[in-house]
Amino acid sequence: MKEKRIKKWWLIKVAISIVGKKGLRQMTKASKNGKKSQADTLRRTLTAAKDTVYGKEHHFDEILAAQTPEELFGLYQKNVKINDYEDLRPYVERHKNGEADILFPGKPKLYATTSGTTKEPKWIPVTEQYYQDVYKKMNQMWFYTLLKNKPRVFYGACVSIVGKAIEGAAPDGTVYGSISGIMHRDIPGFMKGVHTAPADVFHIADYKARYYAIMRMGIERDAHLIITANPSTLVEMQTNVNEFYDDYCDDIEHGTVSKKFSMPDDIRAALEAYTKPNPRRAEELRKLKQRYGTVLPKHYWPNMQIANVWFCGNTRIYFEKIKDSFPPACLFHEFSYVSSECKAGLVLKSSVEDTTVFGNKNYFEFIHESDLDNPNPKIYQLYEVQKGQRYCMLVTTNAGLYRYNMNDLLEITGFHYQFPLLKYIQKINGTINLTGEKLHERQFIEAVHETEKKTGKQVPFFVGFADLEKSNYQFYFEFANQNISAVEAQEFTAGVDRCLQEYNPEYREKRGSNRIKAPETALLGPESFERFKAVCIDRGYRDGQFKVNLLMQDEKRHAMFKELVK
Repeated sequence: MKEKRIKKWWLIKVAISIVGKKGLRQMTKASKNGKKSQADTLRRTLTAAKDTVYGKEHHFDEILAAQTPEELFGLYQKNVKINDYEDLRPYVERHKNGEADILFPGKPKLYATTSGTTKEPKWIPVTEQYYQDVYKKMNQMWFYTLLKNKPRVFYGACVSIVGKAIEGAAPDGTVYGSISGIMHRDIPGFMKGVHTAPADVFHIADYKARYYAIMRMGIERDAHLIITANPSTLVEMQTNVNEFYDDYCDDIEHGTVSKKFSMPDDIRAALEAYTKPNPRRAEELRKLKQRYGTVLPKHYWPNMQIANVWFCGNTRIYFEKIKDSFPPACLFHEFSYVSSECKAGLVLKSSVEDTTVFGNKNYFEFIHESDLDNPNPKIYQLYEVQKGQRYCMLVTTNAGLYRYNMNDLLEITGFHYQFPLLKYIQKINGTINLTGEKLHERQFIEAVHETEKKTGKQVPFFVGFADLEKSNYQFYFEFANQNISAVEAQEFTAGVDRCLQEYNPEYREKRGSNRIKAPETALLGPESFERFKAVCIDRGYRDGQFKVNLLMQDEKRHAMFKELVK
């Protein structure tokens, strides 16, 4: 049995090496001439889409008549404005209702759903071409980078935590769900045995039951790799371990999945097909608890090679909470800058936290942070950005996003020949991202106004702050009725919280899994905004340019509002 297992790991290693090396060679070759690579990428995208509704409206055929890369880039900027999702939503809606050739040729393979700036979610189209050429091929390279950093990473099991593959369908029947879930579902057959649980586990609705199932299956195996974008998931998984460790041991001993957790019968059957009685492993786990009391990943997964998670931006605080729980030899490999809208590139080395942008897969433009409020900002090409400077990135993909504003502040940290390396700093323009929820100021404003209507309580001024240490939001309300009680104010906050969960699926998921704690309430006295503004002007803010976002992650301003609490 042991010899067969080792041969299987070698098969995986050989297969990944063949396809991964090829993809990285192609990327490196393209990176040696960034201008040509980007011109070729943009030209391919526009050529494919020139006869679509969007392509005709925006004169793709005229843009493609350009004779030089500079002319191509200039005509593209002239004919296509910078877009956010709301600009593209009408075109996506036409696709959702069955029309073809609107943003791209044909219809999408699926939609990746994510939170938007309003209460309506974004439906990000994923074409078959984008799925195959970007997601699938880049994932092959991703696994190869893990293998290069830790050659024995696939000599043991992989615990992978992804979203639900299929959540529903558009009016025309095209499915929507999590792109990570789809990719996990579609892994090659020879890779399926590496994963500790079937994809069915991610369809368990109850978060505690889902984490239980993932960890009950995972803790039984000698895991060498764990993959989950946000390290806050690891924190919650360990919380589940602390609470249900004895249940794991009983289940592993008898080959069962505890009946105390609610899950559909078909999912339970799929999980139980993976299990059989394993009293030896159960005894090992019980001895670990006797020895250590609190059993951590470094105890139950002593051979862990790589933990592939984010530790950039706000996620670092969760990473710091969990990193010492893993074996000393475990490498933490940054998950890379990726979103539902765009898989921009990969982190190539565990020793480097920054993503190498793949200019042969997508077309990128950049706006310097000093120019973000300019209605006509200077546009920098991929090969023109400067190390140490911060930018907002625009992406063009062959899945229907054109000059799409990612609304992220990114810092350029180096170059792979002429392809930049970047790290994520934070969301910009009123969006907060504590742990993946991407909560927008507009959603918060709509939630407060909706709660005003439902309760009859008027709020002349309000503001919200993200508290990274507490992993929650703190809402400050100035009620028209200054005699409102603390209990009534907390009930109002609970109403806002319910609205936010309705408007934002990521926020709802993070609240349900306890990665975002319940919001807290603070009461402001009368004319709180005026008093806040007066303090700011006293500290040097210009009166004519004074403005305040109503949802922030800003410790200095948060401290100022704390002083205004009555």
